[in-house]
Amino acid sequence: MLLVAALALPAAGNADPHRDHRREPCDIYAAGGTACVAAFSTTRALFAGYDGPLYQVQRADNGATRDIGLGRPGGYVDAAPQDQFCAGTTCTVSELYDQTSRHNDLTVAGPGTAGPQNSGAVADALPVTVAGHRAYGLYLPPHTGYRRSSTITTGTARGAAPESMYEIASGTNISDGCCSDFGNVETAAEDTGEGHMDAVNISYMNGGGASGTGPWVQADLENGVFQGGTSVDLGNHGNASTFVTAVLKNNGTDSYALKGGDAQHGALSTWYEGPLPSAKYTPMQLEGSIVLGTGGDDSNRGTGSFFEGVLTSGYSSDRADALVQANITAQHYQAATTGPGTGTPIMTPQGRCVAAAGDDDARAGTRVRLTTCDSMSASGHWVASDFGAATFLALGFCLAPGKAGDVVLAECDGTAAQQWKPQPDGSVRNVASERCLAPPDSGQGALSTRPCTGDGSQQLVVTVPIHHGGKCVDVAGADVGGNHAVVEVDECRTLPIPGAAERDQKWTRNPADRSLRTLGRCLTPRDSGSTSGTRIELGDCVQAPAQRWQPRSDGTIENTASGRCLFDPGASPTNGTQLELADCDAGASGQRFTLN
Repeated sequence: MLLVAALALPAAGNADPHRDHRREPCDIYAAGGTACVAAFSTTRALFAGYDGPLYQVQRADNGATRDIGLGRPGGYVDAAPQDQFCAGTTCTVSELYDQTSRHNDLTVAGPGTAGPQNSGAVADALPVTVAGHRAYGLYLPPHTGYRRSSTITTGTARGAAPESMYEIASGTNISDGCCSDFGNVETAAEDTGEGHMDAVNISYMNGGGASGTGPWVQADLENGVFQGGTSVDLGNHGNASTFVTAVLKNNGTDSYALKGGDAQHGALSTWYEGPLPSAKYTPMQLEGSIVLGTGGDDSNRGTGSFFEGVLTSGYSSDRADALVQANITAQHYQAATTGPGTGTPIMTPQGRCVAAAGDDDARAGTRVRLTTCDSMSASGHWVASDFGAATFLALGFCLAPGKAGDVVLAECDGTAAQQWKPQPDGSVRNVASERCLAPPDSGQGALSTRPCTGDGSQQLVVTVPIHHGGKCVDVAGADVGGNHAVVEVDECRTLPIPGAAERDQKWTRNPADRSLRTLGRCLTPRDSGSTSGTRIELGDCVQAPAQRWQPRSDGTIENTASGRCLFDPGASPTNGTQLELADCDAGASGQRFTLN
């Protein structure tokens, strides 16, 4: 009787007698003695006998809600009711239902000590198919997440109890922000110390010096995100497939394991199995709350996605892990894209976007065009300078001139032909050919390179780092911005892998309003001051004259309202030096800045 009481059974147990031969992930774990204590999916049943709802959607216009369930017991989601219910408005996912009998349901996470209130995921932002059935995953950009406090959660690991977990997420819709996690976290949304978290994380965090190009399946154990025995573990080669299976197992006392695999085919790779990172984590001190999309203290600056995942009681066997992976690959997850990834659009001032042709399945040689902007298209999101200086990267390829005057994706080679520099007039010039990117006259169609005209017809809105004397223009502190955040120079954190650059070192220059923006705010002299020595900070973008900046051909950046220039007052670029205004002097090294 004690064993029966300890097992979490499928809720709403309307088992389909015709599917008794099937075993879904939670059936597999239960057979191995490590029963699911929480099981979530927006796409399918994780027990063969489950016949309850998967999630709840809420309309933005009137707040009405509707549960979204399965087409048949133990089967796949029926997405048609969601489409009908949400017609004419935006819906968000307001609740994720636990498929175990414990009902550890997740609701939208509130604020914490490290992040603000979260929002629910837009319900139709991530369309996919699973076994041919139309479904929606959860797109989890910053400030989007779910939580259930341990005060009402049952069955999850506490103290040094062992547990295991897996999730299916995207390997392309990823950032290096902290922390899009899934797992066991603190009772309250605050950091209570090392070992108080046990959550799986798929991200570009810890990219510097890591093996491969990422992202990496990692463990967030609180005050540390680990690829293995250390933050960077060369035995972990990363998982960049469209869909990733990520597994974390922790015995709670002295060891843990990380596994990753392609959720569409193949077996899991064991990236690490060994001691916990340090004595600070032995034993673990788990508190038992469940989180999805944020960190334990509500660090909610990461980007991720979610299709399904479970937490179990106990340390699962390798056999169970392998059987679950085989079950996952048999579901045939498919999608044209699993999200935009980490880049930002290259746009015309009229709001058209530069993107590779096709449905995020581009190859070297694919033409680049001007088209309607798509917020979920990876082919239209470009990362500047992440493969050598002055490059633009999308889908793992670099923007390059073609052989016939067109513009294409190419294998990155670091040559001048793949380097692009924003010009003072708003155009973008190729370093090798000295020709500019030219939008088609019709406003739609193939992009080309043409002689630079300087007449405004070649203007593009781009997001790039601003270099200064081997450093980068940076926002002090974590990537949260905020009014009056100090703008300074610091080490450039652009790494040679897609998406591993700090967001606050990427500045969007809009030639139409002459603003320089990062983290949703504008480069601004304090109190809109105009005198020499006025400190530079971030401020709400209000299109004020003081927020207009003009890069000049001599390398200075002029604040057009004051007539003064951006200036580093240090004798030489020093980390943490706040920028300020000064009388323009092209000969002063403290005033020379380079975009991209």
